[in-house]
Amino acid sequence: QVQLVESGGGSVHAGGSLTLSCAASGRAVSHYVISWFRQVPGQERKLVAAVGGIRSGINYLSDFVKGRFNASRDNARNMMFLQMNNLKPEDTAVYYCASGTPTPSSNPRHYVYWGQGTQVTVSS
Repeated sequence: QVQLVESGGGSVHAGGSLTLSCAASGRAVSHYVISWFRQVPGQERKLVAAVGGIRSGINYLSDFVKGRFNASRDNARNMMFLQMNNLKPEDTAVYYCASGTPTPSSNPRHYVYWGQGTQVTVSS
């Protein structure tokens, strides 16, 4: 069993920065990808970033955040981070941490474990 708890969301003005954290628990999590998705009302969850387990070499960023966001993972502490810079109003969403698959996937249905989500609001 894996549990995921997000933190770090909030409200910022356009151009600002936030760092989201995902605390993962459970022995199996080191073998899984941990991903960040985001969701706005009425739309499906969209993959933002994914980082693989120990020695996987997996670090993926979606095109719409490249150059602005950075994903990293501290396997010793079972933590995943999403550093978000130069935020735009279109980044406003609920951000979810997800895991339970060994390889990254943009399909939310491939993930077994989800956090409760954290709201990010960017005002213009």
